[in-house]
Amino acid sequence: MTAVRGAPRDDGGDVPPAPRLRPPAHHVSRRAVAHWTIEYVLVFGLAFGLALGVAAWAGSADWTGTPGLLARHAALLPIVIGVAGTLTAAIAPVWRYRVHRWEVSADVVYTRTGWFDREWLLVPVGRIQTATAGQGWLERLLGLATVEINTASHTGSSELTGLPVDVAVRLAADLARRAHDLRDDAT
Repeated sequence: MTAVRGAPRDDGGDVPPAPRLRPPAHHVSRRAVAHWTIEYVLVFGLAFGLALGVAAWAGSADWTGTPGLLARHAALLPIVIGVAGTLTAAIAPVWRYRVHRWEVSADVVYTRTGWFDREWLLVPVGRIQTATAGQGWLERLLGLATVEINTASHTGSSELTGLPVDVAVRLAADLARRAHDLRDDAT
């Protein structure tokens, strides 16, 4: 018999309810909202430019090989991509900021990410193989950095994006030192 949380068991006891994970303590930097917004604008701007090119190509009078349906509706493509890009750039970064959180305790790195599906990831500090801080060109302009935490398992690895540079560098160094110390204690 499969027990339902809180339902009586065969032996007369109750199955305890599932524990709820509390949110990690720290938000990413508020500048991460600007970072994500610029990324979305750049990606959708490129898609919009390509859509304009497709619409111009499909609607040109001198091109006779365009299927009729494509030629009639090609002008809608840039409009659809423009609306989707505008909505995404306006809503997604704020949504990500509200969800993305992180925390480091004595023995675990705890992150929460996701949009529609949420992921809570707990990485034991003793399993960390590398912890690196890095910056892309846009992060460098905004004073942000990303910490990559790698374990032997791909699913156990984590990434903390949108951190201030000083926090990211200090966190990566601290995690690397603590992971090294724990590995030395285990031998």
